[in-house]
Amino acid sequence: MKVPFTWKVTGWFMVGWSAEFERGRTRPLRYFGEDLVAYRDDFGELHVLSAHCQHLGAHMGHGGKVVGDCVECPFHGWRWGPDGANTYIPYQPDRPNKALRLQVFPVREQYGCVFVWYQPHGKEPQWELPDLFQKFPQFDTDPDAYYRPYPEFSRRAENEPVHPQIVAENGPDSSHFRYVHGASVTPVCLDWQVVGEEWRFLTGWPDARSDDPDTMALRIHSHFSGLGFATSVFEGSANHRLIFACTPVEDEKSDMFYSVWWPRLPGDESEVPPPSVIEKVERQFLGTVWEDLDIWRYQRYVENPPLAKVDAKPYMAMRKWAQQFYEVPPPQR
Repeated sequence: MKVPFTWKVTGWFMVGWSAEFERGRTRPLRYFGEDLVAYRDDFGELHVLSAHCQHLGAHMGHGGKVVGDCVECPFHGWRWGPDGANTYIPYQPDRPNKALRLQVFPVREQYGCVFVWYQPHGKEPQWELPDLFQKFPQFDTDPDAYYRPYPEFSRRAENEPVHPQIVAENGPDSSHFRYVHGASVTPVCLDWQVVGEEWRFLTGWPDARSDDPDTMALRIHSHFSGLGFATSVFEGSANHRLIFACTPVEDEKSDMFYSVWWPRLPGDESEVPPPSVIEKVERQFLGTVWEDLDIWRYQRYVENPPLAKVDAKPYMAMRKWAQQFYEVPPPQR
């Protein structure tokens, strides 16, 4: 997908699930047009650094080792610490090269999800990652009352031609539900607001059993944290929660992540959902998001869309809000 803005977007972006990053193991990643190495050190902390050893350029995500809180290059054994500094050279152990440093990408883990901060010039985080469960204080909840999201309720799509802003533009577009997802009623945008780096919106699903158009059978509260991901809570159904994230790999490619937190059945203390719940969530929710992807894969970006009156104001406000996350110009064509 060709868009008139950069793919090097500032913000917090999901790069996987905590269970994928084993203690004492390195893992290669490719995001933001850069090669990265992720490793969980011997103390359980997860780190993400630029991948190529500053000595002779080996990729430490392929064959690198974890030693204490450092990652060791598979080529000549040079070690690099969580702060990106060279800490050890085996054939001159008392003289690490203090002038060399790898780029460090701040990492946060929450409720089984892994996020990395990216800013094109390497600046520190400009806002904190929101708490996925405390985002909606009007709904009192306990994270331990939900089944684990991964692997049963999580899905990934890799190297898709979708820009993160296209995913965000789905928020104010309520009318697509009837045509893309086969909804029997058309949802309505009940409220939207911009709060700094967040785009917040409330979508209502009219109750077809009521003659009052203001009576809603379901309300979906969604908050975008930058363009990286949205968290949503469903009011009026099972009160489950989900995250949908889009992370640029490089120009014209992104990975997409989707996880659902489903409330445990009464009396069930297991983290692992039973087969009946897995089947229900799979059928009703886990496939829905990929129906949007079937549209996005072949979509052309329209800079000045002829929007209907009902959609125009929130849609264009969302596009204006998104501009703050583009701190470098788009590539020259």
